Amino acid sequence: MKGTFGTSKEREYFVENLVMLCEAGMDILSALESISSDIRSKRMKEILHALKKSISEGEPIHRALEETNLFKPHIISLIRLGEKSGKLFENLTIVATQQKKERAFHGKLTSALMYPIFIFSISGIVGVAVAWFILPNLANVFAQLKLELPLMTRVLIGIGSFLGHYGIVAIPLFVALLIGMVYLLFFYPKTKAVGQFLIFRFPGLGTMVQEVELARIGYVFGSMLQAGVPILDTIASLRDTAPFYMYKKFYSKLYLSIEQGHSFQKTFLSYQKINALIPTPIQQMIVAGEQSGRLPETFLRIGEIFEDKTEGTTKNIAVILEPILLFIVWAAVIGVAMAVILPIYSLIGGLNR
Repeated sequence: MKGTFGTSKEREYFVENLVMLCEAGMDILSALESISSDIRSKRMKEILHALKKSISEGEPIHRALEETNLFKPHIISLIRLGEKSGKLFENLTIVATQQKKERAFHGKLTSALMYPIFIFSISGIVGVAVAWFILPNLANVFAQLKLELPLMTRVLIGIGSFLGHYGIVAIPLFVALLIGMVYLLFFYPKTKAVGQFLIFRFPGLGTMVQEVELARIGYVFGSMLQAGVPILDTIASLRDTAPFYMYKKFYSKLYLSIEQGHSFQKTFLSYQKINALIPTPIQQMIVAGEQSGRLPETFLRIGEIFEDKTEGTTKNIAVILEPILLFIVWAAVIGVAMAVILPIYSLIGGLNR
């Protein structure tokens, strides 16, 4: 079963129901059998069958789960520690909550990006339709006028004439190139760091990314430390699951620094771009928590603070981006309108003379 993955909803359903059934007094094998009967996914049924087989043969639960590759390493660490300490179901509850929060954080980022993507997509479709079907006709009309046309109009006529002859090839090619560029910037593993950098620098979205990641850091770090996971394993889990390259790079640096015996304070001071990733007051909170021995509680508090902040920021993203998007659309409309109107004024002036 190595290499098999369930969907995030299937994993959440599995953990939540496993905790609920075992807390109600059902043994682990019976609980797995009950969950399997309600699962529709063939792949997930196979995973649960393999899991039941491994556990019935005496294998530890964390080892059996690790073999299915259903969960990431930091989740397996939590489950392993839960088995050793006799707090398996408490740790599984933490796992379920972590998964919910991860999906919620991802959903917030997605919803924040959907508004500008929707506006740009609609604007692009309308722009392509105008350019393909209307500009060629305007180009024919203006070409018959014996007028000295403004540069803006000549450019418009050139675009219209080109699309009139080659639009059936040019438009699909342009769309394909655009899709390819989006893929390279935001999805291709080797180049998506560039797209992430652009998102981080975009007004409003950069703040949103920072708040979501700090909320994630706070909850994951705090809950794992509180459950007894070693600090290096916790940092490694953050590094391996970080969606943004800038934070992943910082976690790698933090891991090496803590491994060498350095404190959070020394790591923060030695990392050049730390203020762009973690605000100074939050750095001071972490340093104070480390010095007072209350690091888990401090991180959980940070998670609560920024989880609340992301709610407001998500709602404000549309307000922040709307003027920018409207200006871009307005500039495009005004440009086309001026290119059409200026020759008409010239023609009227010539007739009057």
